[in-house]
Amino acid sequence: MVGTPMSWNEYATTWSRLHGGFDPRAATPVVRGWIRSAYLLGYVLGRLHVSPGAVTAAGVVICLAVPVTAAGSAAGALVAAGLVLLAGVADSADGAVAVVTGRASRLGYVYDSLADRVGEGAWLAAFWLVGAPGPLVVLAGGISWLHEYVRARAVSAGMKEIGTVTVGERPTRVAVAVVGLLVAGVAGLVEPDLAAGAMTVVTAIWVLLAGFGIAQLLSVVRRSLR
Repeated sequence: MVGTPMSWNEYATTWSRLHGGFDPRAATPVVRGWIRSAYLLGYVLGRLHVSPGAVTAAGVVICLAVPVTAAGSAAGALVAAGLVLLAGVADSADGAVAVVTGRASRLGYVYDSLADRVGEGAWLAAFWLVGAPGPLVVLAGGISWLHEYVRARAVSAGMKEIGTVTVGERPTRVAVAVVGLLVAGVAGLVEPDLAAGAMTVVTAIWVLLAGFGIAQLLSVVRRSLR
């Protein structure tokens, strides 16, 4: 481990610098609580000499287990929902470990982004295996990945930091995947044929939120780079 893990105030200051100046200490209680929980987990893992890369790799493995688990049964979809939530925690923890131990790097940022896209692909594969139509699943993935691509290109072109926080951000995708698999699992337990319909509705919601998100982002990109 590099150096001594930092305090919450030091972490919040560094986190703010890495996220466009947004101070987590001034956030809503829910957001502040989530970020502080990630800090505490990152602090513990840092003290245990767990590297950020190991946490990222664990998150990817958990994500890859989601479609395998969801394909089995309605109960499997419920377990898959828990795995998505666990992967979301790992996604927050790897960055926290990197910050609190002084290991944050540009290469790590690239790996983390790559892991996020692989994970989301696995979740959407689970949607398809549960019963969502393939073209709709592909559309959901395409719009979400386009969201991240547009932001990356806009930042390269001169837009400051993230530009704006949209309704189609990764936390939204995590929430939709968790709730969606839970709903599909419960529906499947009531009546097996209901699982596919529930998953289709959830995938459509993903597409709708992703579409609104990219529209928001493009509007900000246009103003920022004009």
